[in-house]
Amino acid sequence: MSYCYLIAKRFKKSGCIALKTEAGKEMADFADALQEELGYDIQIITISRPTAYREYEPYHFVHSYEEFSKEASLL
Repeated sequence: MSYCYLIAKRFKKSGCIALKTEAGKEMADFADALQEELGYDIQIITISRPTAYREYEPYHFVHSYEEFSKEASLL
């Protein structure tokens, strides 16, 4: 099982929404659909580990795709 962190960040603002999730088709499809829904002034990416990407701090961790989607729409 390969894990990654799905990140949502509004450009030019500090902080992001983060979800630890399993890499794969489900995550990729979710990220693509959410990017289309939110538009392109919000960045949706995956990273390997939060400690390696300080530019996204502070991280607001959530626990589900539903929570991620809701919080990302409020960025």
